[in-house]
Amino acid sequence: MIEGEKRFMLQQTSDAVDRAVYPSLRDKRVIVTGGGSGIGEGLVEAFAAQGARVAFLDIDDEASHSVVARLSADAPHQPVYRHCDVTDLDALATTIAELEQLLGGIDILANNAGNDDRHTIADVTPDYWNERLNVNLRHQFFAAKAVVPAMQRAGGGAILNFGSISWHLGLPDLVLYQTCKAAIEGLTRSLARDLGRDGIRVNTIVPGNVQTPRQEKWYTPQGEAEIVAGQCLDGRIQPSDVAALVLFLASDDARMCTGHEYWVDAGWR
Repeated sequence: MIEGEKRFMLQQTSDAVDRAVYPSLRDKRVIVTGGGSGIGEGLVEAFAAQGARVAFLDIDDEASHSVVARLSADAPHQPVYRHCDVTDLDALATTIAELEQLLGGIDILANNAGNDDRHTIADVTPDYWNERLNVNLRHQFFAAKAVVPAMQRAGGGAILNFGSISWHLGLPDLVLYQTCKAAIEGLTRSLARDLGRDGIRVNTIVPGNVQTPRQEKWYTPQGEAEIVAGQCLDGRIQPSDVAALVLFLASDDARMCTGHEYWVDAGWR
């Protein structure tokens, strides 16, 4: 057994740990895009456990209804799901407006939705270029734009945009995805500057390779072992690890944190 495989055997870190509780998140109005599975599902679960009022968007109805059913028994507020394709900007604006009315406002937006399908340079057409930018970049700006008035009325808020370690590493077959994820860091800095005087904080979350069913689609066990071998820490990053960072940055404890990238990657550089 090679050293990387040995480390991979340690991938599962128990989630049965004491998690921080943020009183400032209780009853906050939260919207999560792409909340039906993977990292997004972890965000919905984490915010619900904090007692926040969580609504999430997705296009996978079966998975999303399952999330609602699983969390409703124990969450102080039952999560709310709305089917919404974030590339449809009219539907996105309408859905966010509906959720603002339902929740009584919006305090936190987690711009998590995206799609990391692999593609070669030769396969990229103008139509595919537009579709990839729409699903991975454009909606983050327009979702942020849609929630800003509610946050201004509330006297502040937090917007968390999701980037990716991929473009920092220059991974293969992801040229459009990585273009979008690089742009998101610029988007975050611009929004943080323009919205800061309204008390709205904007940051980027940069996950490493998170162990989700979707990521396991792209990597063999040997490939995952190589990822762990490239990290500073043993183990595989879980959605709950990403959620822990998001909760802090969304809370009042991070009141002076804005305009930057925050990493949860186990030191995979």
